[in-house]
Amino acid sequence: MSFPGRQDVFGRYLKALDREASFHPTIKPATLYVGGGTPSELSAENLSELLGALAARFGPLEAMAESTVEGNPESLDARKLDVLRAAGVSRLSVGLQSADDRLLKDIGRRHTWADFERAYAQAARRGFSVSVDLMLALPGQTLTGALASLKSVLRLDPDHLSLYCLHVEEGTPLSRQGFAEDEDLGRGMFEASMDILSRAGYRHYEISNFARPGRESLHNLNYWRGGSYLGLGCAAAGYLGGVRYENDRDVEGYCRKVERGESPALATESLAGKEKLGESLLLGLRMIGGVLLTAPMRRHFTSELESLRRRGLLELERSPKTGLPLRARLSREGIFFANEVFREFVPPFGGVPRTMTEPIGERP
Repeated sequence: MSFPGRQDVFGRYLKALDREASFHPTIKPATLYVGGGTPSELSAENLSELLGALAARFGPLEAMAESTVEGNPESLDARKLDVLRAAGVSRLSVGLQSADDRLLKDIGRRHTWADFERAYAQAARRGFSVSVDLMLALPGQTLTGALASLKSVLRLDPDHLSLYCLHVEEGTPLSRQGFAEDEDLGRGMFEASMDILSRAGYRHYEISNFARPGRESLHNLNYWRGGSYLGLGCAAAGYLGGVRYENDRDVEGYCRKVERGESPALATESLAGKEKLGESLLLGLRMIGGVLLTAPMRRHFTSELESLRRRGLLELERSPKTGLPLRARLSREGIFFANEVFREFVPPFGGVPRTMTEPIGERP
């Protein structure tokens, strides 16, 4: 939700967003998440217009159980924060990545630790609940440095943190520079971070996410629990009526389709039977508390569940009367080999996963 160098398209895009929303007149969302880019790059006026349009369509944002806007430290200024607060936004997700200015520069970020501290202090004064993103195993990052960044953030006492290990995609600048991921270092950083966060009173509730009790992301919990959600806008993903969809990723293409009264979805997927059960297991196992096992899940995936338990990647909670597994959860080891677990529940079963979910412990 940002248009670097293309602010001229915002008016047209906003009208298209509202038109797409009008295709779903009966939906009354309990949560809102404005992201998938960097909404804070929009001007204060654009943000006000966007949030006003959403409120007009779906009702007051302050009446929702949770409303979140993503932002980066360098573009979250006092005026924009005032606009967000006045619109009823309750939560911010801020992409810090590291407290080390050298690392931030090396990975192409435009903010500094001082920028983040300023934005955080201003957000806290306005009463926002703040979630902070940190990345691990960055080029040149040491274990000591990663933990120093985490401790710097904890001194500010945020409600929520997300930790992601760097994943280098082929063809990206880091890949062309010859940077290779150090999985052992990333694991060491994540394990040490888990222990620090636990001692600080944070609950590890999803593979990459930690929260003060009661401050878990309600929007994402709905996703991991297999709930429906409406995705609006260019490149948005949604899940309605048992169908997953992804919208056109091209702004012009998206706008043209919506203006013609057409769905902007480019790809859809509807699962049933074993495939649907496998997806429910995959999503549910992202949560540290695990997933309740239904009779159909046990019937279709008993051998996979038992195999993963024997390999030490899953823990199974059994009925004391029947011995049947009632709940499955990732073991501590399983957290670091979650893709090995998940591929057992995605066709071709036991093969390479085919899902619309993001990679484990990684952020695009």
